[in-house]
Amino acid sequence: MRDDVKVVPYADMSPELRAMIAYEGNHALDTQCPYNDFARVQRETPVVRWEMGVGFFTMADIVAAGNHPSLVSAEPNSGEAFGMGSAEPLIPLHIDGDLHRRYRKLIDPLLAPRKVAGLEEGFRQMTDEIIDGFIDRGRVEFFSEFADPLPARMFMQLFGAPAEDLAFFVERKDAILKAEGATMQEREVVGRAAGDGLRARLREIVAERRSGAADGSDLIAEFLTWEIDGDRLTDDDIVNIMHLFVIAGLDTVASTISCLIAWLAGHPEERHRVMADPALVAPMVEELMRLESPVPSSGVRWAIEDCEINGVPVNKGEMVYLCWGAGNVDPAVFTDPLTVDFHREANRHIAFAAGRHRCLGSHLARLELRCAIDQFHRRVADYEIAPGEEVQYKFEGVRHASHLPLVFTPR
Repeated sequence: MRDDVKVVPYADMSPELRAMIAYEGNHALDTQCPYNDFARVQRETPVVRWEMGVGFFTMADIVAAGNHPSLVSAEPNSGEAFGMGSAEPLIPLHIDGDLHRRYRKLIDPLLAPRKVAGLEEGFRQMTDEIIDGFIDRGRVEFFSEFADPLPARMFMQLFGAPAEDLAFFVERKDAILKAEGATMQEREVVGRAAGDGLRARLREIVAERRSGAADGSDLIAEFLTWEIDGDRLTDDDIVNIMHLFVIAGLDTVASTISCLIAWLAGHPEERHRVMADPALVAPMVEELMRLESPVPSSGVRWAIEDCEINGVPVNKGEMVYLCWGAGNVDPAVFTDPLTVDFHREANRHIAFAAGRHRCLGSHLARLELRCAIDQFHRRVADYEIAPGEEVQYKFEGVRHASHLPLVFTPR
């Protein structure tokens, strides 16, 4: 075993480490600067072994584990997935091997850069419509009035589900990702109960769409007409794809927008630079995603056989935890990793994960982030945290600025 592997029983872990590895709801990562915690954990315990498995916190180990064929994303004995409100594997997140590659070959073109680029004009128009609702006030509760509803509207149009289902989808998504309970098992029971309701409605939507025309340009229409080796997808397949899209499409972009704007609101010099030069929006998004890492970890992986990750033994049946947030502040990869540099060269962050299960919606998410932030900057002359107020953060597997009161000067 490598000499940097630390054995830390769960009971002896710091609150921050328990929040990372087990999503323990202890509020340890409800903080403005979680990257300091990621950096400290990486420095003190780059590899953690605990009762249930191994956790990796350096970029080299995370990337190696993310690409290792012996690590899979559904529990190997039962085939069940965890943490997403479904006992059935969600496609393609919880599928591995040749079948995973086949599904990715189908899905990736739907969200390729050239495909999503055509959505920009519509996304900017939606952004303006949201801003119109508060621009005359000179102040906004940014998360609830902008960061949360905007990606939801974008997603529902792209997805093709009835607009009136949005509130239901959001309610179920929150119940799944923010399930309460003292242990991972208890939260899983609560999350799956919420997921059952979501899946029932998704089945109804599939049946409704099958009974009518399956044409159209939305994602559901694509799912209904797909074939794999000449076979159409079953309704079960389609529901498992749709379930994943609802969870991912309604949560991570909203959280990321809030974290990036909160950072800019608290750093006037960097904010003014970006507002003065829109060409900096894209590199700013990349750099702040690297630092903030709103989705800081991978969920659970399992070893289907004894293996080694860069010399670290992993036993068959053990859980494996990968921390994107720690990899993104690895000094072996990034110069001055806790310093923001909008001109950072070769910013190969892993905020969208690493390896075979890298986020399939990364190009879409980047477009949404750029449109949202750039359009907001076009409509306001400047902004800051409202005097006497503080930003409040919540970490519930995904981190967001849950209370982000801004005051601004309209252009």
